[in-house]
Amino acid sequence: MPLAYTYLESPIGTLRLAGDADGLQQILFPTNGSPARPDPEWQENPSALAVVIGQLRRYFAGELEAFDLSLAPKGTPFQQRVWSELRNIPYGETISYGELARRIGNSNASRAVGLANGSNPIPIVIPCHRVIGSNGKLTGYGGGLPIKEKLLALEKRQLRLL
Repeated sequence: MPLAYTYLESPIGTLRLAGDADGLQQILFPTNGSPARPDPEWQENPSALAVVIGQLRRYFAGELEAFDLSLAPKGTPFQQRVWSELRNIPYGETISYGELARRIGNSNASRAVGLANGSNPIPIVIPCHRVIGSNGKLTGYGGGLPIKEKLLALEKRQLRLL
């Protein structure tokens, strides 16, 4: 069965969402200001992704801190472990790649954790933007550092309002 996809206008650009009956598989950031193109076999179906759209809109509006979605990211067992642990980082908080490696039980794997983090197919929902360098600086992000900065600022701003 082909993936359903749709686009969502957001404060960080036009996101492409894709998923199937198993759950959300991808959120892709725009490239050079243009939304990502879908695979030709996919079917545009906003209603199939209505719950995802609703939760993302609430997140960007500062009304949602934790997503409750069926997720179906494709990746290796190691990547799956990293992505699962990312979901345990609280809203508005950050940890280092080294800390993430420790949390998955391999303190020597910070580079591998960084690669898995960078391969996350469902950013925002699986909050890879909450991982920063050990020196506290923002480092690499699939959507670019300005988007990472915006997401972290959104979460910090909302926390101050509580």
